[in-house]
Amino acid sequence: MPLLPAVGAGTWPCCGLPLTRPFSQATRRGGRPGGEELGRLPLDDLASVPRPAGGPELLFGLSPCLLALQAARRRVARLLLQACRSGLQGQRAELLRAAEARAIPVLRPRRRELDALCRHQVHQGVCMEVSPLRPRPWAEAEAARPGDDPQQLWLVLEGLQDPRNLGAVLRSAHFLGVDKVITSRRNSCPLTPVVSKASAGALEVMDVFSTDDLAGFLQARARQGWLVAGTVGCPGPEIAPSSKIPITRCLDFLWDRPTLLVLGNEGSGLSRAVQASCQLLLTILPGRQLPPGLESLNVSVAAGILLHSICSQRKGFPVEGRREQLLHDPQDPSASSEAARAAQHPGLSSGSEKKSQDGG
Repeated sequence: MPLLPAVGAGTWPCCGLPLTRPFSQATRRGGRPGGEELGRLPLDDLASVPRPAGGPELLFGLSPCLLALQAARRRVARLLLQACRSGLQGQRAELLRAAEARAIPVLRPRRRELDALCRHQVHQGVCMEVSPLRPRPWAEAEAARPGDDPQQLWLVLEGLQDPRNLGAVLRSAHFLGVDKVITSRRNSCPLTPVVSKASAGALEVMDVFSTDDLAGFLQARARQGWLVAGTVGCPGPEIAPSSKIPITRCLDFLWDRPTLLVLGNEGSGLSRAVQASCQLLLTILPGRQLPPGLESLNVSVAAGILLHSICSQRKGFPVEGRREQLLHDPQDPSASSEAARAAQHPGLSSGSEKKSQDGG
């Protein structure tokens, strides 16, 4: 399908946005948009774009758009590829072929027009107008009995509100092999394009479930034989001295039965009802004495540490010697094939992603 000509001044057909929208006063002064988000973390960075409930949204970034097309879970209205003098290569060419195969209209706006549409997010020269993703009700999750696999791991998120934190957590969860992700429906960030970009597109290929009654969900799973492991910072006032919930270093945790790992809100952690539903609390101890304000980790960083400490106990997880072989033995065909598969994984694309950002 031939490409449509580069878009000039006009209106974005479904979102009502002028493609040559003038920059805000903050942008003209040299600032970057985004300060508003700090006061409205549960909202999408593009929340100022008027759209009806369930209406289209603007997905941006090379990996999110490519994986969204491959997963085919979103309806795609059109693809926007930045106009450039040189031809499209690599993943951008693959993206164009995938769009043409599905008869998706392709527009070629200029860089400044994409910047305006994305409010100066890092779009890498690629945007798509798509239908939104919503968490699925947790009742739709396939029923799993503890006896089916003693090393099942579900990640439960209560009240994560920063879209970049949520995206980073999802990226780590997908990379390390978490089986399912459950979120609280209330006070949680929606699955916005910012979440997808922060996840490097992992959101596009994984299922996220939600529930209105997180404490009830945890208690029901505990009755079925699951271990409910909450998380807490360095033991302090938030854990009453009389609490009967044991606190364990994540490095001392033995993963011998299906487990629900529960992470709380960026600021307040787990609610009392959810914490009371936990049978165990995992913690990450610091390596030095820390001043007030530095005694905790960002939730996405903590999630990566906790998940790796658990998932490294999984049978079949690469042992140190095998990892070294993958890295240093190019003569081993199986090592080469495994390394190639790893390089194609969306969670391992940071190098190419950085290059794409610099070039596009």
